[in-house]
Amino acid sequence: MLFRKLIRTMGQYRAQFVSMIIMIALGVGIFLGFNMEWYAISVNTGKFFSDTGFADYRVVSQNGFSKADAEKIARISGVDSASRYISVNVDVKDADGDTVALTVTENARVSGFAVTSGKKYDPNSLDGIWLSDSYAAANGISPGDSMTFVYGKSEVSGKVEGLVKSGEYLICVVDETQIMPNYDSFGYAYISPKMYEKAMGYAYFPQINVISGLDKQEFIKQADKTLGSTLMILSKDEVISYFEAKGEENEGKTMGSVLPVVFLAIAVLTMITTMHRLTAKEKTQIGTLKALGFKDRVIARHYTSYALFIGVVGSAAGVGLGYFLAWFIMNPKGAMGTYFDMPEWKLPVPAFCIYIIVGIIFVLTFIGWLSVRKMLNGSAADSLRPYTPKKVRAMLIEKTSFFHKLPFGIRWNMRDTVRHKSRTAMSLLGVMGCAVLIIASFGMRDTIDYFVDGFFDKAMNYSSRIFLADDATEKQREAVIDKYKGDWSSSISVQLGDKPVSLDIYCIQNGLVGFLDGLYDKTKLISLTDDGAYISKRIADDNSLEIGDKLTVSPYGSDKEYTVKVKGIIRSLTESIVITPGYAEKIGIHAVPDSVYTAAKKSDIHSSKIISSVQTKESIVTGFDNIMLIMNTMIAMLIVVAVILGVVVLYNLGVMSYTERCREMATLKVVGFGDKKIGRILLGQNMWISLLGVILGLPLGVWVLKYLMVKLASEYEIAIFINPLTYIISAAMCFGVSLIVSLMVGRKNKEIDMVEALKGAE
Repeated sequence: MLFRKLIRTMGQYRAQFVSMIIMIALGVGIFLGFNMEWYAISVNTGKFFSDTGFADYRVVSQNGFSKADAEKIARISGVDSASRYISVNVDVKDADGDTVALTVTENARVSGFAVTSGKKYDPNSLDGIWLSDSYAAANGISPGDSMTFVYGKSEVSGKVEGLVKSGEYLICVVDETQIMPNYDSFGYAYISPKMYEKAMGYAYFPQINVISGLDKQEFIKQADKTLGSTLMILSKDEVISYFEAKGEENEGKTMGSVLPVVFLAIAVLTMITTMHRLTAKEKTQIGTLKALGFKDRVIARHYTSYALFIGVVGSAAGVGLGYFLAWFIMNPKGAMGTYFDMPEWKLPVPAFCIYIIVGIIFVLTFIGWLSVRKMLNGSAADSLRPYTPKKVRAMLIEKTSFFHKLPFGIRWNMRDTVRHKSRTAMSLLGVMGCAVLIIASFGMRDTIDYFVDGFFDKAMNYSSRIFLADDATEKQREAVIDKYKGDWSSSISVQLGDKPVSLDIYCIQNGLVGFLDGLYDKTKLISLTDDGAYISKRIADDNSLEIGDKLTVSPYGSDKEYTVKVKGIIRSLTESIVITPGYAEKIGIHAVPDSVYTAAKKSDIHSSKIISSVQTKESIVTGFDNIMLIMNTMIAMLIVVAVILGVVVLYNLGVMSYTERCREMATLKVVGFGDKKIGRILLGQNMWISLLGVILGLPLGVWVLKYLMVKLASEYEIAIFINPLTYIISAAMCFGVSLIVSLMVGRKNKEIDMVEALKGAE
């Protein structure tokens, strides 16, 4: 009997049950999806790094290292293995615009790779190339094909023996200025040390890569002592592939701790409101069951099963949604697949997610039990009396003459709002949640567009960046600058505290490179002067530096120190200190150009022994376009979720409000109010709640946007920007959702049976 009643009741209140299931499914799905995403990144990249021998430390010296140096490092207590290593960007012959990071490691167990097809690696091969499989797929290259790489005037030719993936190139970009991989024009390739020595005629290795469990300070101390000099030592946390992988992992944790909390909190609060009103509406049914002899615990179990059903079905649907979200992000052709290049894309579930989902079901069930327990108090006769809302005190404004001059609809809505505080609060929360998600989503798009406009359209006015060979003379460097009418830069790796940063010397005479103000006008370009240094915003924030302060840096491999005065704070893609050649001379640095920025296209730049490689601005922009595609997809998903949130919460509460106020609306009909007028009264209340929700939700959404951009993209030093039109569109969408739901619920006025509604209280 009770089972049949359960089915009938769920059919009677199907709108409430469906809306609650949707809310729980959204909350659980987003929670599980984002947490599976970051956990999958952690597990898959961790295994990939381990399998390919990703180095924990990189000892760097422009003078190069001998085999004896590598052996000394390998003998340090706590070092598992070490290998001399080099990676240099070279052009691909007969492939216009293509560049490959040609890589050599003397020990394949350190900074090595995994072969995905073709022959296994042969360290003695004199002509074998093991090429990135992603680059090969994008360019139609297969094992057995021949390739030639050009470095200056030198050429390295060989046959592709195998296709590979490497942890060192998990994120395969030219440098930090290229945000996304572009395998159409950039990849990587490994060759054996013997092939490298044969092609170049010498063995120059500027790095020793090390696998070690020592902490950084201890390793630096031991390495400096062993090699007898202060060297630049990078930990894996300072390498793009590892740093960005951990960054994506942390970003997933952030998303998994913000959005799901919002949805689950609203779902639980809506559950409390809905179950209370459902059991209140069923009060006479509960009294009837008591009168028929059903014990309180049986009745409580029956009504608690409603909440259990919602929790189980909603969580099950949420698990399916969570797997879909995680797969959508974490698959080779998905959002993260355009960024990470790794062999495995498993979707493991963090253990704590299972416990939390079970806990959510328990909490929802407990809410159902608490809701019915109150209705079971007293005798069967008491329970048979219809539920009557508690009396509320008159508002202070009701005692004024101004209140009685207000239109009837406004007075009625004000009293109803005070009488049903929880329903009003939940409606307000639903509109606020909708506004927060919409403004944050659109604001994210505005911010990224603003970033692109600043960096790519204003600061980067060059077409190509020419990287000069290390052995080029100063006259040869000047000849390239003059030939291509370029601006130039020189970069020196320096130590600021215990952290490596780049000291960049820029000579800007043609306006091809610019720097955005990091403090005031975010769209304004700063003009570099010869009386100080310009530091990136991250350096300023991390070191609490302001304009006028001084900081001291020390070049690696040298005992010299340079103290510079902070002239300005800029926005930069890298942690860098920027000075002019004039200021460099003042502090005792002789600048040697290593990069030239020119308006010439890459096809117009002739290869020579002076030029090691050429990077185009187009390749950087293309990579960022891929980010925009991912971003637009995520924004569309968030907006859809926001609309669903608003519709579900408002419709659920609207229907419950209709059942609560059925007698009141019947009374209004009796005294002469038509359906349209009653509908306008209800619509007015919803619009006022929506207005307040938008007023509170929009600034909260801006705060959420700032929080997310700091957590998700702090390395890009992006300034928050929201177009004024975005505020209007966001508010209009929230009001539109509220209006549609109000009209849907308002149609129920015509279905009111006035006799039944008015006799129900007898």
